[in-house]
Amino acid sequence: MEYYQDLIENLKGTNLAAWAERIPAQISDGLSTKRFGDLPAWISALEQLPAPVTKTIELKDRVEIGAPGDASVATLKSMEDALRALIPWRKGPYTVHGIHIDTEWRSDWKWHRLIDHIAPLHDRTVLDVGCGNGYHCWRALGAGAKRVIGIDPSPRFIVQFAMMKKLIGAAPVHVLPVTMEQVPANLQAFDTTFSMGVLYHRRSPFDHLKELKETLTLGGELVLETLVVDGPEGHVLVPKKRYAMMNNVWFLPSCATLHIWLEKIGFKKVKLIDVNETTLEEQRSTQWMKFHSLEQFLDPNDRGKTIEGYPRPKRAVFTAEA
Repeated sequence: MEYYQDLIENLKGTNLAAWAERIPAQISDGLSTKRFGDLPAWISALEQLPAPVTKTIELKDRVEIGAPGDASVATLKSMEDALRALIPWRKGPYTVHGIHIDTEWRSDWKWHRLIDHIAPLHDRTVLDVGCGNGYHCWRALGAGAKRVIGIDPSPRFIVQFAMMKKLIGAAPVHVLPVTMEQVPANLQAFDTTFSMGVLYHRRSPFDHLKELKETLTLGGELVLETLVVDGPEGHVLVPKKRYAMMNNVWFLPSCATLHIWLEKIGFKKVKLIDVNETTLEEQRSTQWMKFHSLEQFLDPNDRGKTIEGYPRPKRAVFTAEA
């Protein structure tokens, strides 16, 4: 709870005060050792993570904390052991005192594709929905955000984020162990809300878009990234079972269809800012994520298709104004 006490105190008296009242119960439930049997071992790794004095922190162009010379060889070994206890690391990469955490996703590539096309984040309050270990939360802080709140229900990701925060030190960035459904309705409190890699996991995409819109202040900006397929207005792929080995993919719209969905919910100034086919260099297995990744999810005889025969993963980024 100590990782969140400053957030709770700082939100009192703001338009996020209603959420602040719920946070203690949400943390208790989302980080319950009765629900998550591996959590005690992850917390132990967090407690054992050394936190040497950090002379340099870079968040604008990458996430790089300290340098090898900031710590002894023994300290660096203990640090790497603690970080490896939280494998798999999916979003990143991070460099920590010279230790390169080569994550499954090159999340920095995604950030570089969008950062010059969204409203400047300077002095903005930011929400990142489904943020994983908070990589893009740190990049948002590096871009000048005033406060960043990420949400993700996976306790492993929460502890990974806590490791980075332990190394970085006090910062107005927090990741809460909650789902979108647990965020109070109609907050109208954030200047920018990110939803990246979430929409296709939702049974009702319209409900998700509505929830996102309600998080934003009037004129606030949504940054939405999701899987899409080629096709005209109205075209949507609904996988019969799995898509790229994922069993929780519900709707993959065409870009033209998603544009209509956003306008139908009431968003204005809807813009498609990027479409990119995911490559084997952007999503892959590494020493920090040793399980199957995109290469195993594609048809070995036709890399243009998933293992199930659907079009290969393609992702689009939209911006829209509340």
